[in-house]
Parts: sequence; structure tokens; C-alpha cells
Amino acid sequence: MPTPSRIISLVPSKTELLFDLGLDEEVVGITKFCIHPQHWFRTKTRVGGTKNVNLEKVASLNPDLIIANREENTQTEIEWLMKRFNVYLSDILTVDDALNMIGSVGAMTGKEEAAARIIAEIQHERGVFARKIPTYGSVVYLIWKSPWMGVGRNTFIHAMLREGGWENALEDDYERYPELTLDDIVAAAPQHVFLSSEPYPFKDQHIAEIKEKLPFANIRLVDGEMFSWYGSRMIQAFSYFDEIRKPTF
Repeated sequence: MPTPSRIISLVPSKTELLFDLGLDEEVVGITKFCIHPQHWFRTKTRVGGTKNVNLEKVASLNPDLIIANREENTQTEIEWLMKRFNVYLSDILTVDDALNMIGSVGAMTGKEEAAARIIAEIQHERGVFARKIPTYGSVVYLIWKSPWMGVGRNTFIHAMLREGGWENALEDDYERYPELTLDDIVAAAPQHVFLSSEPYPFKDQHIAEIKEKLPFANIRLVDGEMFSWYGSRMIQAFSYFDEIRKPTF
């Protein structure tokens, strides 16, 4: 396949990856959630959200490659696009899945060397971190409120929690992204509760709400991009994990 010259990214973490691979003019469309790099967010054509893509706008940009993800994008929209355009659809559940994706995107965009450098940096940071204290206790990782939603097994966030040395307190009883009550969270008996910065914008008042139920747990706001963005952002993730392992009792 010829190297694509008109790329649309429907995944924020992959948009950042495309930039870090050294692409620029080749990327003609992104979503409204593709906030990194900021100058792309300001200047690139936006084609809707990750789950409500403006299909007509995509078609008007005449892409020769669309970058998508099975979890982040909507099946019916991706199927529509696949009938008309070349779509690369990833399914990322593990760190190795993410590394393979980086290599694949690098190969299809003619940026193999840049992709190899990014993969090597991630593996280096991963290796350095793995030689530190291996476990930091059990955690409930929350991504939404009203209803509360957490992260179970078979998710990339679950994989990153394990990479960071935390035991996912929900993994035995829940898959994917379960709805929870506060009683469910208490029953999981976590030593830590992480309130992600995305997709729900948790604030300090939510820490207080959970603290009433779990007074001895370490409850903190965390940068969701570090746990859920598979791509070049992973270079920064392991040093971030090292920072937040310190308790905030």
C-alpha cells in the first residue's frame, strides 16, 4: 500500500502518536477530543467525537487512511467507513498490544524508525520501573459518577494498573466497565481509590464523598491519560506511576 498522505485519526491517543511519529500535513482530520498536540487541536479539521463521527465531513476529506479503535469508536460508524475507506482498527487490551499497534502505525505511515524509537523508550521506562518496589496494594479505579463506573479485567487500564504494581480490586468480580454502588466499592476493600481525570472530571468533593465510606483508603485524583492512552504517552506513564505511589492519607 502506498504511504498515506491524507490520514484521519478517530482516537485521541493515536493522534498524539501520529504527531510524535513526525507526521503533520499528512493528518487532515481529528476528533474534538484529540487535545494533544494543542496546535493540532486548534488547527486540524475536527470530524466530531469518538462515538459520534461526522461521516459526511470524513468523506469530504477523502482520507486514504482512517485510524480507529474497537473500544473508543462506534461499531456502526466504523463499519460504514470500512465500506468506503481504508480503516486501521485496533483492539488494545495489553501493553504488548499497544506496542504492536505503534509498530503497525509506524509501518503503514512510513515512520518505522520513529516507531521503533518510541517502542524502545517505552520498554526502557517499563524496565526501569519494574526494578522498583513491585506492589503498591489494591485499587478501585473509577471513570464515571451517576452511576459510579469502575474498571474491571480485560481492559487496557487494568493492564496498566498491573504494570504500575497495583492489584485491581475489581478484577475477580467484574469485566470491562461495571456500574457500581458505593457499597460495591466498599465491598471491594481497596487500599487505594483512583478517580480518573477522564472521561468524568472528578474533583476534590468526590474524594470526600468516598472518604466517608472508606476512611482508611488512599483516595486521589489521577491523570487518566497516563492509564488509558496507548501510544507515545506511555513513555511518561511509568515515571508518573512512581510519583503517585506515595500515599496521600
